Amino acid sequence: MTAAAIELKGISKSFGPVQANKDIDIRVMPGTIHGIIGENGAGKSTLMSILYGFYQADKGDIYIGGELTNIREPLQAIGAGIGMVFQHFKLVQNFTVLENIILGAEDGALLRPSLAKARRELKQLAEEYELNVDPDALIEEIGVGMQQRVEILKALYRQADILILDEPTGVLTPAEADHLFRILKGLKDQGKTIILITHKLREIMDVTDEVSVMRRGEMVATLTTAETSPEQLAELMVGRKVLLRVDKTPANPSRTVLKVSNLKVVDEDKVERLRGISLDVRAGEILGIAGVSGNGQSELLEVLGGITPATSGSIRVNGNEIDITGRHSDGQSRRAQGIAHVPEDRQHLGLIMDFFAWENMIFGYHHDPEYQRSKLLMDNKNIQGITAQKMERFDVRPPNATLQAKSFSGGNQQKIVLAREIERDPDLLLVGQPTRGVDIGAIEFIHQQIIALRDKGAAVLLVSVELDEIMGLADRIAVMFDGQIMGERLPGETGEQELGLLMAGITDTDRPHSVEEVAANLAHSHGGTV
Repeated sequence: MTAAAIELKGISKSFGPVQANKDIDIRVMPGTIHGIIGENGAGKSTLMSILYGFYQADKGDIYIGGELTNIREPLQAIGAGIGMVFQHFKLVQNFTVLENIILGAEDGALLRPSLAKARRELKQLAEEYELNVDPDALIEEIGVGMQQRVEILKALYRQADILILDEPTGVLTPAEADHLFRILKGLKDQGKTIILITHKLREIMDVTDEVSVMRRGEMVATLTTAETSPEQLAELMVGRKVLLRVDKTPANPSRTVLKVSNLKVVDEDKVERLRGISLDVRAGEILGIAGVSGNGQSELLEVLGGITPATSGSIRVNGNEIDITGRHSDGQSRRAQGIAHVPEDRQHLGLIMDFFAWENMIFGYHHDPEYQRSKLLMDNKNIQGITAQKMERFDVRPPNATLQAKSFSGGNQQKIVLAREIERDPDLLLVGQPTRGVDIGAIEFIHQQIIALRDKGAAVLLVSVELDEIMGLADRIAVMFDGQIMGERLPGETGEQELGLLMAGITDTDRPHSVEEVAANLAHSHGGTV
């Protein structure tokens, strides 16, 4: 019988009173792609951190290739042929690709021989595994998809036969994710063993051979992927049946809440990021903005949210023109006009990670009288009580208002931001990537909250790179390409193919002659990824 590439037996790990892993058993066969799924906080990353030597198990054994192996630190894991690509990359931003590849794996005090050797091996690895990347490019100057390739190349350069990827598509566009999966299948064909940690069921069904499901620190099932279904996996993950489609009634739009006319943004490098955007959103409807990441969606949200000034154009909310120059405009003035904003990047724009949940729950609204004890003092006890109620309504886990934001999983961080903004009953909700990095149970909940706000009469502007999410939530869809609106469609009257052409800059009147024409259009968009 072939020995497992990895076998974990009876792994348990606690952090104080929290048991992250409980008696975990798992076998991963060589030359396969093995998925590990579960909700945020299920213990997936802790288990893999034990395998990689970041944590030590309280009890249990690790077998590599059938041999009992003691892994007390990452260097021992690397020595055992294990490489790990983390959700948040471990790269030095002002180093080149080549310098990052050899960092910690130099052959001696003199770097020149190490760099020359690495350049030769990098070229060979890039050709063998279709991981082409410029070795002399600075990390800070390449996109996240390329940075992820560098992390994979780092592991392969260190002779890894087993690759662990933790939520690898959390920062990738759909096109970048598809390319990553082609790379993983190529690695598997070359005999590599891959462990894929994710909560995205489509990824599991598309790329894995087997899948293990974790729930609340325990391993609840291991299944052959071809013999299971997204519905079964979702139920195992959450412990109940999960609706995998958005359940909503038809929209009942009324008055125009948001009207944007000929909005333009030219950045400090004189690049035109928004090129005459015009759109409107009515009360009681969701307008979804679809597009490949980097085509102006972020700039649109930032201008509407008061983060970035516009160059020209106009924005009206409830018929009142609002300042777009930045002189008398910021997030606070937008909130006073009934605009709530759930930003695309919750950790940098939505939360202060070292602050408590109760502090984060009032950011932007901290001048409200209900939070004040006097002109100089906040009513902290009252704020904590209000936060606890919102955490309960939005199912934030754990429901502890005195924990720092960084102590919560990504999905629960997102719920804190959503609770803060949605509970204000805004006239207009701006929401960017509402379920990025969020598990299946939380996705269902977040979608329900957005629909409920629409049904209460709010206007919602939704930006998402997930076409399934746009198709499921939006009542109307506008497609952006290269800073422009290429067209508008109704979800029931279009499909992914038509939207994909619009996302590539090809309108109804265009007649593309080849796939290359579509790719060329994407490549010329600002930051677009083919």
